[in-house]
Amino acid sequence: MKSIVTDIKVRGDKAIEQIPSIKDKALRINLNESIYGTFAEIGAGQETVRNFFRAGASSGTIAKAMSAYDKDFSDAIYGVEEDGRYVTESRLRKMLTHEINLVEQRLSRDKHPNKLFFSYANTVATIDFAKQFKGHGWVGIVYQVEPDEDYNEIILHIRFKENDAKLQQETLGILGVNLIYGAFYKYNDPKKLLRYLYDHLDKDQLEIDTINFSGPRFANVDNRLMSLQLVKNGMTDAVMFGPDGKNILPAAVLYKKNILALRGSFRPVTKVNMDMYEESYNMFIKENKVAEENTFVVFEITLSNLKAEGEIDERDFLDRAELLCKLGKNVMISNFQEYFKVVEYFSNYSKARMGLAMGVNNLIEIFDEKYYRHLSGGILEAFGKLFYRDLKVYLYPMKDDNGNVITSENLKVHPRMKELYKFFKFNGKVIDIKDYEEKNLDIFSRKILKMICKGETGWEEMLPEGTADIIKKEKLFSYACEVDFKEVEKIE
Repeated sequence: MKSIVTDIKVRGDKAIEQIPSIKDKALRINLNESIYGTFAEIGAGQETVRNFFRAGASSGTIAKAMSAYDKDFSDAIYGVEEDGRYVTESRLRKMLTHEINLVEQRLSRDKHPNKLFFSYANTVATIDFAKQFKGHGWVGIVYQVEPDEDYNEIILHIRFKENDAKLQQETLGILGVNLIYGAFYKYNDPKKLLRYLYDHLDKDQLEIDTINFSGPRFANVDNRLMSLQLVKNGMTDAVMFGPDGKNILPAAVLYKKNILALRGSFRPVTKVNMDMYEESYNMFIKENKVAEENTFVVFEITLSNLKAEGEIDERDFLDRAELLCKLGKNVMISNFQEYFKVVEYFSNYSKARMGLAMGVNNLIEIFDEKYYRHLSGGILEAFGKLFYRDLKVYLYPMKDDNGNVITSENLKVHPRMKELYKFFKFNGKVIDIKDYEEKNLDIFSRKILKMICKGETGWEEMLPEGTADIIKKEKLFSYACEVDFKEVEKIE
């Protein structure tokens, strides 16, 4: 059987990729005699399959379309969820598994040797009547690219931004067509497939904050890299993945949690990073209103940090991510340059006490007015958003050029910011990390990175135990690789 080709139109002697309309996409699927499967949609009408019915020739594509709106019917078909919820990844997976199994059971391969079976499903909650919660959902597809091949799977989580249920339904229908079309015709380039999910949609309509690819056609896809693309393309402001390297839904892991966040380049993780983490964590869990069993720690890397050397180096990103994951850490990639935006983001999911661990130099930057000129209320607006929350800053000391240790007691901010700084300092919002290793204050990740790239020795002792072994084994950060030394000298 011939492989499915991408949608290319020719104009003159140039090949120009066109964006087909939603109707054209659905019709092309319908006219493909091999593609055949089911649609199961819960919570926002049967908006995706509606596009296929309207396009025409749908009998060759749609084996079944259903919507088990009643909870008892849904539970009878797909089983009962332990948490009693219906708009979850677990529910979507059960839907996809159940429906594709039915396709295999009811359609004979002897009769349909060339069919590419698929099952599309979504479980969605649109905006509520009071318009307090805009709604969200899980969308996915399992499908074949060759009849004798195992199934591929694409699962994503969405958040609606529109304030009208009907508009959200229409948006979901467009997204569904884009996903199915992309799954069959753009699977060979997952990055493009990701961008094409927004064909005929605007980012003001929809946010995609989690996506996972699996199956034979995506065997070489690193889902952490796909997460990075979501932030890079402006599809969401932040993504997260766990120690196992799999993408996780921020709302699921942050909900009502005490959150402790550490921002850094982690290029690579040093003894300073781990010392800051361990000491701030020990202080944080002893705070009032903080429960250790309810605490979630996340290591955050900003998109601006990843772009520090120009365009994002995906290999460099994966090296940082791999090392943090191997150390058992949760990682967040965000588009938040300012700290107050990080806190605002966390506050969407939790009102519990939060903590930020940072170095003295980071705190000094927070009190620099130039970062807030775009705000109508300037630095006061930013600080209102930052410290209005139940937040503590755990401050790790640094050494100045003269070798003096700088803490919250002797750091210098701009003269205009002195009184503002004193206000937050004396109100207990800024707390010094006092139990630290002074020798660690001479450790800098950029110095270590240069040593690794140049093949020098001695950097191992500046990293947490076991970290150097991981770098050497996995050949992270250009260890034991040929490098451009002119580029190495540029490392900041």
